[in-house]
Amino acid sequence: MTRVGFLYPGYSAEDDYTAFAAMLGGDVELSVVHTLMREDAHRVDALLDVGGEDVLATGARELAGMGVDAAVWACTSGSFVFGWEGARKQVQGVRNVAGVPASSTSFAFVHALRQLRVTRVAIAATYPDDVARHFVDFLGEAGVSVLSLASHGIVTAAEVGLLDPDEVLDFVISNDHPRAEAILVPDTALHSADLIEPIEALIGKTVLTANQVSIWEGMRLAGETAARSGPGTLFRSGATAVTSALAAR
Repeated sequence: MTRVGFLYPGYSAEDDYTAFAAMLGGDVELSVVHTLMREDAHRVDALLDVGGEDVLATGARELAGMGVDAAVWACTSGSFVFGWEGARKQVQGVRNVAGVPASSTSFAFVHALRQLRVTRVAIAATYPDDVARHFVDFLGEAGVSVLSLASHGIVTAAEVGLLDPDEVLDFVISNDHPRAEAILVPDTALHSADLIEPIEALIGKTVLTANQVSIWEGMRLAGETAARSGPGTLFRSGATAVTSALAAR
């Protein structure tokens, strides 16, 4: 049994992890620890608090007692707003407290793109534009070219978690870019487990969502590198071509 632990801020789309676990088979256990979210807001100051050292350390201590094989800070905006070095230190803190290999959703996106050898992307972000642009900057640090950015402008994770699946599908598909090799959907508050395969089938290219890459990253860190049946191109590619982006530079 592979056990991966996730630090998940608040409550919005945590049931996505149950859905992904069912798709991936009975030999994977995905455990979610809810971390403190003093204010639910896609706003830089609030996100810096959501991803604060004290908040993550409290959650990581809980994971340490659960016997997980790896830990992931499952929040994209609450990691990329810290910048590359700040996000790296975040992961290091989780690793030190939890005592297992660790990462975050922002680095999971980078590693997923490296696995797939993708360098040109479109982004369909649920966040306000000013927050989403921090993700563009983060990907730029990894050598990823963002060809287009669409922002839905939603302020709270709670609202994102309630989005109608058809609205999400339309939003992602309508914000593809013809030269992009993949579309990135960076919000762990968004339900995506049942949408990845339909979107990939409709647009004919890879779709990477926040919960998807977080789970893939955790399994990779836990030593699960073999290809799986889904959901999406990422899981079918396995996890053997990744050069870690977490080393100090």
